[in-house]
Amino acid sequence: MVRTQIYLTDRQRTELEIISKTLGKKQSELIREAVDRLIDQTGRRRRESILREAAGIWRDRVDLPDYRAIRSEWDRG
Repeated sequence: MVRTQIYLTDRQRTELEIISKTLGKKQSELIREAVDRLIDQTGRRRRESILREAAGIWRDRVDLPDYRAIRSEWDRG
């Protein structure tokens, strides 16, 4: 683990202290959990964004075979 110093507002520090006592966890543990959730959410959004951007990128290509015709031949068999 790497030691990192952060600055919190008075409100953040007070609320974190209350949550820490309520859950019986150290404040540092709560901060690490919050950072992990942010990383997971951001990664998920980034993947979804990339997939949305990639959707339909080949739709206007004219050099590709007619996959519908090929597929219909397979379905007949």
